[in-house]
Amino acid sequence: MNTSNQQPTPEQANWRAVGALSGVFALRMLGIFMVFPVLAIWAEDLPDATPALIGLALGVYGVTQAFFQIPMGALSDRIGRRRVIVVGLIIFALGSLLAASADTIWGVIAGRALQGAGAIAAAITALVADVTPPHLRTRSMAIIGASIGGAFGLSMVLGPLLEGVIGVPGIFLLTAVLSVAAIAWLLLTVPNLPVKPKAEGTGLGLALFREPGFAGLTIGIFVLHLVLTAAFVILPGLLRDSTGLGVSQHWQIYLPVLLAAVAGMVPMVLKAERGTRAHGMVLLALAQVAVGLALMAFTIQTAWGVVAGLWVFFIGFTFMEAHLPARVSQVVPEAQRGTALGLYSSAQFLGAFVGGAGGGLLLGFTSLPVTLGSAAALVALWLAFMATTCRPRD
Repeated sequence: MNTSNQQPTPEQANWRAVGALSGVFALRMLGIFMVFPVLAIWAEDLPDATPALIGLALGVYGVTQAFFQIPMGALSDRIGRRRVIVVGLIIFALGSLLAASADTIWGVIAGRALQGAGAIAAAITALVADVTPPHLRTRSMAIIGASIGGAFGLSMVLGPLLEGVIGVPGIFLLTAVLSVAAIAWLLLTVPNLPVKPKAEGTGLGLALFREPGFAGLTIGIFVLHLVLTAAFVILPGLLRDSTGLGVSQHWQIYLPVLLAAVAGMVPMVLKAERGTRAHGMVLLALAQVAVGLALMAFTIQTAWGVVAGLWVFFIGFTFMEAHLPARVSQVVPEAQRGTALGLYSSAQFLGAFVGGAGGGLLLGFTSLPVTLGSAAALVALWLAFMATTCRPRD
């Protein structure tokens, strides 16, 4: 019997689409993250550079992402996800080229801001939810989260390695190339789905904050990316001083730490998929993020303490990155999924901006332990909030 022309089953089609979108997201996020482990040290030699402006350069993409995620997510509800994703990738590539050509800290800030204007996270995540039946949605979102985590981990290795070969401007050029590759991959592999009717009177979707759990999840992603970006204002210099390794050698730390963190995160994801344990896994992940930051703050002079803190931090962080988008897609109406994920992504990237700018300012006026300790305290407050007043539906 000839089976060469058989159509894929709905489940096979779902996994193909999720895999393709994971590839698009991973290429885009790789371009964002590769400068994280190298920008802070490289930018020290740029004209006008200060700790506050370096932090702004690291996190400014978040404020333009935050501004554009809501309209781009809502626009994807109206004209289709794929069109919005292509436009966003083009804008991101242009911002990468601008940052690559910059010779002052202000030029880097401008390029990073334009990168952020290519706000496609909401459209991609909404498209994943569109092609995925409810019973597969958590696992599909976990795959997207894993692709982001994988891109993050790979960038922690590639960023330092590439900095020694092509420099930070070369990394920005490479991100533009990756954006073009992501466009080609999207058009070749992801179907152009028909636009679903949008619910009347949704506006900016602020009523979504009345949905059970949505407000807590949105606050959560804001805090998570605030502390991540604040940490990377500090981490390159902290690793250099505590381990004696140059920035191009930091991959030797990031690679084993992230592999070990993923190994620690997988059992948490499996338990969260069982439903009733999801909230407990969220609380555990938040505790890990806070403890990891605190451990780094109290052991800044010792390599083992910094590395152990990184490991604990990244277990919690990678779990939350995989789990939170799936929860958002479950608690909001289907017709407003793009708008909801736009609000969620806006909070995520606004957190990155506040973390970069605020972390740089705080570091300029205080010290490494105070900055890391403040981040840990903020996560502890979020943990208390989620444990006492904001239990999402399982």
